[in-house]
This record gives sequence, structure tokens and C-alpha cells, in this order.
Amino acid sequence: MELSSLTLHVPKKDKVAGGLDFCQMFSGVLLILFLWAHMLLVSSVLISPKLMNAIAWFFEASYMAQIGGPAIFLLMLAHFLLAGRKMPFKSSELGAFYAQTKLLHHKDTTMWLVQVATALVILVMGSIHMYVVLTDLPITAAKSAARIQDGWIFFYLVLLPMAEIHVGLGFYRIGLKYGWIMRANRGFFQKLENLLMFGFITVGLLTLGRFWLFTV
Repeated sequence: MELSSLTLHVPKKDKVAGGLDFCQMFSGVLLILFLWAHMLLVSSVLISPKLMNAIAWFFEASYMAQIGGPAIFLLMLAHFLLAGRKMPFKSSELGAFYAQTKLLHHKDTTMWLVQVATALVILVMGSIHMYVVLTDLPITAAKSAARIQDGWIFFYLVLLPMAEIHVGLGFYRIGLKYGWIMRANRGFFQKLENLLMFGFITVGLLTLGRFWLFTV
């Protein structure tokens, strides 16, 4: 590997770059909170389909679904564009980064590569999911179950782990970057990251299973 490739995709450091980094972090935090809240609200079907319907009705009656849905999509797009400043889109950049990752054998560097890959999947599949849901309001447990039983379960079996892995790694990497995860407590936060990641994936799988077995 040529030494010149070591700085192939290193952005120039200045106040603008620092501000964009902060916006990337802030938008990421908002999306993490949204995804976790969304997962918990949808999983209310595990308690009762009527409870899920009541929650969905509240969000639609208050226009939070009609306004919040497009707002979340724009936030997701903005976050992707902000993060895309550092993504190795060119084949030469991607090849150099992959070679460096193999050379370094550094866990956090590998995590970033996984984040890039999952981000691309989420941008496409997340957009499809939001379009399908927001163009078929009102949201109900019966509609969600019908979509899962009509073959969309395979779609969500891909999107669910991609989203939770991306969010879990993002939570951890934000802590590293802004200093509240340090060498002394890194082990604890790695365990917390894994617990949250697998916990939400498990809840998501149980929710998909409930929709799969749902009968009107």
C-alpha cells in the first residue's frame, strides 16, 4: 500500500468542518432516539393491537405522523449527506480504506466501515418503508400485519438488523468522539452497546412474529 493513500480521504480541519461534524452528531442522536422510540411504540402490539392502534391514532390526530414522517425523512437525508463527506464513495478511496482496515486490525476502524455499509442499506430501505407507511394512513395493527404476511417480512428481516447495528455503532462512536467513552469505561459501554443492539433486535423480531401470526 502506498503511503500517499494514508491521507486519501482526510477532510481539511476548520471551523466549518467542526460545525458540520456537530450537526452530523446532533442529527444522529435525534435519529437514534427516534428509532428507539419508534421500535417501542410499534412493539406495543405485543401487549395489545388496540394499544398500538390507539397510539397510532394519537399521532395521526395530532398530525405528528403527517408532519413528523416527512421531517424524519429529511433529517435522515441530511444526516446521510453530512456523513457522506467522509464516506469513501470512489473505488480508489474504498479500496485504500479497506486495505488500511485489514492492515490496522483496529476494531473501531472496522466499525466505521460497517456503519458506511449499513447507512447505504438504511437510506434505500428506510425510504421505501416510510413511503409505504405514510401513503397508507391511518396506521393500524391490521394493516401492518397484512403487509408482513404479504411478503414484506423478508424486507424487514434485513432492515431491522441493519438499522439497529448502525444505531448501536453510532451511539458508541459518538461517545468515543466526544469524550464520554474513554479507555477506563470503554468495556462497559461496549457491553451496553451490544445489550441495546441485541435487545432492540429481539424486540423487533418478536414484533414481526406477532404481526406474522396476527388475525383479525
